Amino acid sequence: MPVGGESHENYTFHIEHSTLRAEEGKARVIRNTQQDAVPGSVVDTYDRPLKSLRLSVTDRCNLRCSYCMPEQDYVWLPREDVLTLEDMATLTGYFSDLGVDRVRLTGGEPLLRRGLSGLIRLLRQNPLIKDIALTTNGILLADYAEELYEAGLHRITVSLDTLRPERFHQLTRRDEYERVLEGITSVARAGFTGLKLDTVAIRGFNDDELVDLIEFGKQVQAEVRFIEYMDVGGANQWSQEKVFSRAAMLTTLAVHYGTIEPLPERGAAPAQRFVLPDGTTFGIIPSTTTPFCATCDRSRVTADGMWYRCLYATTGTDLRKSLRAGAAADEMRSLIRAGWEGRRDRGAEERKALERDGLRVGGLIGIEKLREDPHLEMHARGG
Repeated sequence: MPVGGESHENYTFHIEHSTLRAEEGKARVIRNTQQDAVPGSVVDTYDRPLKSLRLSVTDRCNLRCSYCMPEQDYVWLPREDVLTLEDMATLTGYFSDLGVDRVRLTGGEPLLRRGLSGLIRLLRQNPLIKDIALTTNGILLADYAEELYEAGLHRITVSLDTLRPERFHQLTRRDEYERVLEGITSVARAGFTGLKLDTVAIRGFNDDELVDLIEFGKQVQAEVRFIEYMDVGGANQWSQEKVFSRAAMLTTLAVHYGTIEPLPERGAAPAQRFVLPDGTTFGIIPSTTTPFCATCDRSRVTADGMWYRCLYATTGTDLRKSLRAGAAADEMRSLIRAGWEGRRDRGAEERKALERDGLRVGGLIGIEKLREDPHLEMHARGG
């Protein structure tokens, strides 16, 4: 019986004969109404609902940021294992049947995936998905912003860690700063609102740019979100000394702006939001010093269909294997349901607990282990 007695239709997508022409975003999509799916969100062992999905469309990236991809060489996901856009839309349909209503497209760098607008069009045909967002480094954004808007993308987040070209090159090992700025300015021109700029705040690197970044955000009509440096992956040379905490950020900003007021929390959103005296809002994602595991409703699917229930997880569920083996829709939903209902992950809290014994040192995973399993890299699972 549907929750609250409301009627419910199952919106799993089936693409006929692989007819998707990704570069044009054209596909024949059939809405399959079935009665075997149980409506409403499933919950895990801590009563956290399954609501948000981060869908990585590629593990490739055109930057080499030191906190994400610091090595020279990487083991990439085999191309034959990477899901088609049709597969991604179909998997998302199974997740939406179980409660997911927000999807964020990630990478690597998602704009490297050919035909991305086609996937967005497919997702927009699913009425259970209420919000489709994209996180990008911005390099290719000016080329695709208008196309993404026309495809139906709702929101864009651009990663921007510094406003100084020399620091940008030091961090990314690429000379693409100006193209990122072009990408940011193209967002409003294309028609988007609600632009966000994500900044990983690193002590001793860009902690002196917080005010500059907020002022830049005002200029481009964007809300800046500062992210504490996290010990994810293993090749990122993380150390506690490099963490610029939420408390330190607020102190720095208060010295310049004066009184900063917190805004009411928005459910399971990762960012804690604040308002400056002039009404400007900004966010802080304090995953390192103040984990939000208790309300985390998100999980991640890699470009080749591995499903991880936590950013810190070292094991996941291979959805591609079942999907390509021809598993029926109810089998796929049962697989996802069982995975979420058994979820006990509280990765950030567990990492935080190591501080008591002085054991939170270095990265989460050793470099050799990362080379054995590329899924453990943050660029493979969308950060």
